[in-house]
Amino acid sequence: MREAMPTGQIARLPSAWLPIAMSSVALAVVLSCLLLFGVTRTGDEGAVAHLWQLLMTLQVPIVAYFCIRWLPRAPKRALGVLVLQLTAALAAMAPVYLLGL
Repeated sequence: MREAMPTGQIARLPSAWLPIAMSSVALAVVLSCLLLFGVTRTGDEGAVAHLWQLLMTLQVPIVAYFCIRWLPRAPKRALGVLVLQLTAALAAMAPVYLLGL
């Protein structure tokens, strides 16, 4: 039996909003580094790059858990949240890709 849960309640789950928050922080880290130091290329990636990589990589198990838990129960609502998560991740990846960082 499917569990009925409104989209607002699904969005309040930590497994729903945490990846979006992590992507937002990753984007903020990249943008603040660009504003402070500009586009710099060094041999070592540095702490900012490692922090960005950690924030983006640690989202994978959280999103996987969300998919396993909520896609079978509330597919339409879960897909809406997944679209938001993907959009946030792509927004965080865009400056890195476009600037070749």
